[in-house]
Amino acid sequence: MNIENIEAFVYVVHFNSFNKAADALFLSQPSITARIQSLERELDVKLFLREGRNFTLTEKGKEFLPYAQQILQSYKKGKQQLRKKQASLHEIKIGCTLSAAHYMIPEILPRLKMKYPDMLIKLTTASSEEILEKVLQEEIDLGLVRNIGHPMVDSVTFYDDPIRLYVHREHPFIHQPPRSTEEVGGQSLVFFECGSFDWIKVHRLFETLNRPPDIHLYIDNLETAKKCIVKGLGIGFLPALSARQEVKDGLLFPIQLPSMALLSLRTNLISLKGEGTRIRQAFLEVIEWADFATDFGLNSSIDQSK
Repeated sequence: MNIENIEAFVYVVHFNSFNKAADALFLSQPSITARIQSLERELDVKLFLREGRNFTLTEKGKEFLPYAQQILQSYKKGKQQLRKKQASLHEIKIGCTLSAAHYMIPEILPRLKMKYPDMLIKLTTASSEEILEKVLQEEIDLGLVRNIGHPMVDSVTFYDDPIRLYVHREHPFIHQPPRSTEEVGGQSLVFFECGSFDWIKVHRLFETLNRPPDIHLYIDNLETAKKCIVKGLGIGFLPALSARQEVKDGLLFPIQLPSMALLSLRTNLISLKGEGTRIRQAFLEVIEWADFATDFGLNSSIDQSK
């Protein structure tokens, strides 16, 4: 039985879409369809009922699904065992987003090297989607990514970074904080665009206003957006971690806005399902997250038991 056909079946069910499964496996939609059809011939059953573009699992498909998931997981574990990845912690390959590389990794690595001075650490910086793919391809052991999921990875919340409104040191909001989103919308805004679902929530704050916010700059680079706010080109929303040093230096000031109390950027720690437990646990223990979070002035929601 072809493992790739089983993989296609599991992905289609997980994403509830042939197209999304194809994207996740870097295949064309016809290739996914061909693999499903090949699996159905091998099993001599119909796994899906198709009605135009819609489909549902047949009863036989529902029966086969847990076995397919188990086969795929066992296959991955077998590969990992042969490569003896769990044999030692002499090397760890970490992938992370650009923001994690800028603001977290420089604090994490000294702690890691202190406990494992002979460990070789390889760091890769990429988008969350690229890091996820590298974990799936076993090119890296651990990934620090935005809140994304996949059936073949284990994921735990690593930190929630509050999104706050920041102003430069001469702005009147320092002495007279805004009482509503309308007051903020009337200011010149620098908008950092990071594209994540969490960040889109910031935009939704202004959807109910009678007039659109006065946005002077749209910027897709966090450091650039931060420096523009420091220079007085406008006020803007930033993850607290990114502005930590500027706040200490008196260059930026966080402004409390009730409507933003629950907004944050979540970063998860991911590893291949069932295969990164030892490395992940060692990583978490070394971080000593309680002290780490206190240093940053953040409240972590990580579950160390996972």
